[in-house]
Amino acid sequence: MNLNKQEIETWLRETNSDRLSELWQMADRVRRRSVGDAVHMRGLVEISNHCRRRCGYCGLQAGNSRVPRYRMSAIEIRSSAAEAFSYGFGTVVLQAGEDTGIEGEWLADIIRTFKRETGLAVTLSLGERNEEELALWREAGADRYLLRFETSNRDLFRAVHPPLKGAASNRFDLLRHLRELGYETGSGVLIGLPGQSYNSLAEDICMFAELDLDMVGSGPFIPHPDTLLGRGLGFDLLPPEEQVPNTALMGYKVLALTRIVCPEANLPCTTALTTLNTNDGLESGLMRGANVIMMNLTPLTLRPFYEIYPEKSCFTEEPAETWPRLKNILEALERSPGRGPGGRKHGLG
Repeated sequence: MNLNKQEIETWLRETNSDRLSELWQMADRVRRRSVGDAVHMRGLVEISNHCRRRCGYCGLQAGNSRVPRYRMSAIEIRSSAAEAFSYGFGTVVLQAGEDTGIEGEWLADIIRTFKRETGLAVTLSLGERNEEELALWREAGADRYLLRFETSNRDLFRAVHPPLKGAASNRFDLLRHLRELGYETGSGVLIGLPGQSYNSLAEDICMFAELDLDMVGSGPFIPHPDTLLGRGLGFDLLPPEEQVPNTALMGYKVLALTRIVCPEANLPCTTALTTLNTNDGLESGLMRGANVIMMNLTPLTLRPFYEIYPEKSCFTEEPAETWPRLKNILEALERSPGRGPGGRKHGLG
């Protein structure tokens, strides 16, 4: 099913509940036809909160002196990732700020150990890294790489994501290079960034299809008080009628539209959505196009320090208690936990 940019923008602006019900049903039909009823579980390990960037939206940004910094040891990472294997998950996701203290060969050795001992698929989400490191990790056995481009509006991107000295960012080129290296590639955007227009967000969704992404994870912008955007600083704002709201409803619209334009992609119900909608955020996401759940396996003692935004829904979740609850949710929705690594399957639609 094809939607052009104007049709996408019209849906993003839609407020009629009956019309939106049509959108949810459309996305769920595409999901069922294209990826089936399996919900793939990913075990998320936030291995470091060090970051060299000064992004205007992220609590881990380098200028935030209030956050205690940590970097997990290889033993700690392997122990946390082993939980994913024990629960029968097919994938472990290693996520961090853009931390140059994570050295190439050190991480490659951890990846090799994972692959040898568990057979788990390994997804990396480590920001912009150099080509040598990305190639090394792929050779070591990493399967996927997540790099959100945040917004396709280049001026807005530069405003909220200042480049490093002498190193301009081009995440679209980097995503294409990751594909060339053989990674499954994932990306996504922040929904409702100050300065993000409906037209710009529609362009973002078109870019998901143009890049032929294997995974897309987008969530509403939640301001962090220790950032420029959290303090209401940064750049001129749009007229209210053009500014995309950072609401759970808008997050569900983007999720549903992404499923329609990227029918085969793996789409998580992001933590930001479940943070904003604490009642049925996960269930709503799974009924509006999502087929992936990320379960946080970072040690509970460290999770509060990986505060990209405040009051994340996973800060206090104990995996041994969370997993039975998730299985009950899937059963109620007549969905089932996926088997194996859960990579993108082409041509099912």
